[in-house]
Amino acid sequence: MSTVTEPINLSLPGGVDTGLTPKQLADKYGLSVSGARPGLFAYTKQLWGRRHFIVAFATARLVAQYTTAKMGQIWQVVTPLLNCAVFYLVFGVILSGNNTPKYIPWLCVGVFIFQFIQSAIQSGTGAISYNLGLIRALHFPRACMPIAFTVIQLQQLLISMVVLVAIVLSNNLMPGLTWFQVIPTLILLSFFNTGLALVFARIGAKTSDVSQLMPFLLRTWMYLSGVMYTISDHVKNWPHWVQMIAQANPASVYMELVRHAMIPSIYSKHKYPSNHLTMPPHIWAMATGWAVVAFVIGYVFFWKAEEEYGRG
Repeated sequence: MSTVTEPINLSLPGGVDTGLTPKQLADKYGLSVSGARPGLFAYTKQLWGRRHFIVAFATARLVAQYTTAKMGQIWQVVTPLLNCAVFYLVFGVILSGNNTPKYIPWLCVGVFIFQFIQSAIQSGTGAISYNLGLIRALHFPRACMPIAFTVIQLQQLLISMVVLVAIVLSNNLMPGLTWFQVIPTLILLSFFNTGLALVFARIGAKTSDVSQLMPFLLRTWMYLSGVMYTISDHVKNWPHWVQMIAQANPASVYMELVRHAMIPSIYSKHKYPSNHLTMPPHIWAMATGWAVVAFVIGYVFFWKAEEEYGRG
């Protein structure tokens, strides 16, 4: 006579897993949380493995950005030029309050550099909230998105730099060895922008209203950074701490480096008459410091909330 043995149901009272917490059950059977945040070094390794995706995504978005406009990619150059024209009309013609030599190339450098900063922050703010479909559909390090949007803005700046060079040359300013300083400056500025984009990407993912506030904050920052006028001339009679803050303004620092690189014989001789071919070391130190601090803080700040993006 055979006996039929019924299977043991581990979920019933008295089963072998009775009394175990969910964490204990997961540890026992080797289960892990889906989408759990990896360690910082593992996360960085994953992000580096997606570098080709970041570049491809940025390039595709850049090409598609102006497909509905009749002038297409030309708007990448026309937009900052129109801004330069408006600022020159107001500050260079109507107000006539700027005594900077070669004001047009000086102004254009400021507009192009600050627009790079402004666009990177604005696009980074919506990098998560405006791409939830892609984020929820695919598994990848979420930092790819704000970094990709910063790459888009860098690509646009590089295209605009061709026009900027033409503007500088048209003002009888010949290229020199200082022009090579533009390369490290843009590299440092890209790291700085990426850090800010990561910070505001996390904030924007949680609070969509921040995108409405950003234009006001960025416009205020622009007027305080000396894009259209030399800010140091307007605060020279203010308290010393105000002058120090104005000098340490990261937007002003990066604009000053590019202005010195592209128009040293005019701009730097006007501001640093003792040695117009060499920038004071503290300017480069501040540029490097801002890039490192912004990127590290932004990267860690964004990584801390990796599990939360695209959920809820």
